[in-house]
Amino acid sequence: MSKTFEIIEVVGVSTISLSEAILTAVKEANGNKQVSWFNVIEERGRVTPEGEVEFQVTLKIGRKLS
Repeated sequence: MSKTFEIIEVVGVSTISLSEAILTAVKEANGNKQVSWFNVIEERGRVTPEGEVEFQVTLKIGRKLS
């Protein structure tokens, strides 16, 4: 059984919440290869030109190599 992981960095975005941004990013990364763990590196937000609040999170995601 492999004990080696790859680490990728992704940014999740949501207009609902930080939690939703994390969930979206993890689910999308899990679609390619199963996610073993994730770590939130940075949380931030912005206001779009339309006045909408956008939540952004940067994640490091660990996935087991086969």
